[in-house]
Amino acid sequence: MADSTLADPLPLAQALMRRPSITPAEAGALDVAQAALDALGFKTQRLKFGAVDNLYARLGAARPNFCFAGHVDVVPPGSGWTSDPFAAEVRNGFLYGRGAADMKTAIAAMIVATESFLAAKGPPDGSISFLLTCDEEGPAVDGTKAALAALKAKGETLDHCLVGEPTSEDRVGDTIKNGRRGSLNVVITMEGKQGHVAYPQRANNPVTAMVELATALKARKLDDGAPGFDPSNLEITTIDVANPAHNVIPQRATAKLNVRFNTAHSGESLIAWIEETAQRIAKARGAKAELQIASQSVPFYTEPGPFTDLVSQAVRESFGITPMLATTGGTSDARYIKDYCPVVELGLRNETAHMVDEHCAVDDVRTLARCYEAVLRKYFAG
Repeated sequence: MADSTLADPLPLAQALMRRPSITPAEAGALDVAQAALDALGFKTQRLKFGAVDNLYARLGAARPNFCFAGHVDVVPPGSGWTSDPFAAEVRNGFLYGRGAADMKTAIAAMIVATESFLAAKGPPDGSISFLLTCDEEGPAVDGTKAALAALKAKGETLDHCLVGEPTSEDRVGDTIKNGRRGSLNVVITMEGKQGHVAYPQRANNPVTAMVELATALKARKLDDGAPGFDPSNLEITTIDVANPAHNVIPQRATAKLNVRFNTAHSGESLIAWIEETAQRIAKARGAKAELQIASQSVPFYTEPGPFTDLVSQAVRESFGITPMLATTGGTSDARYIKDYCPVVELGLRNETAHMVDEHCAVDDVRTLARCYEAVLRKYFAG
């Protein structure tokens, strides 16, 4: 049930979800959040880079500066929904629509939690800020990453940050993400020489070199894990030749791979290893290898300590459970925030994120708002 002293985050969540802010379009979602923060006395500013609009809002000028961060952009809805994906319809206690889990509801909960905190405690002994982007589901270059650099150039400092990504598994509050693995996507092209299969001496089959390369890459054990992390893993996701003929040795073979890696590695060290291995095998086979880095994101890790303890205490107070710290899952904008301040992620269940009929329990959104309010209360209590 909603706390009688806390405003209901549902109307704000619905207002945000009714803006079809598919990456990188803001579509009025940032306007909704900005209006709500303006009403609370925040000093707001828009930071636009390329096609991406971002919002930074701050209440207070002193430190420490506690930041709520998240994104209002969503992935395309797809087809097959039982209701309009941007209608934010409530059915049987569940809120349906894009952003219900990931993560417009969390932004609404953050704003309502701040409103409740200010009503009860007044202005904090420090500052509260919000950093919201429209680029997390896209390239993530002109969003949080660019905004943080611009804010630093203006003299802004963040001391701690909580990101509202959907981190929970079985119950809301059961998981706090204090880290995420890095991700590296690589496209490898192996160039040989086309020819007739009956005369292999006149050709050079790139598939042979590619299979050997894939075997060599998979054979290496990357690590045994790192503090807070499971072992890194490399997966070959496709090998493509596009050869319709049975009697032709192809000229080219292409492979794609992904590495999910912990803090034992950097993207650069992994790229150097893959490059060296590819070139060595290509040379031995008389082929030519070329690598293209399709995308790269770095891992982040916040050491367990006072900040993670504080957020865990807020979860126990609000949800009545003890959360676990985890570093599983995909990437998030916390990988950029970690260069500026300690950061953790806490949000709703991730079970339906990016799915058709994405939804969440309305009561979970209300409890999450209470939890965020508890975080603020404990943080500014010292």
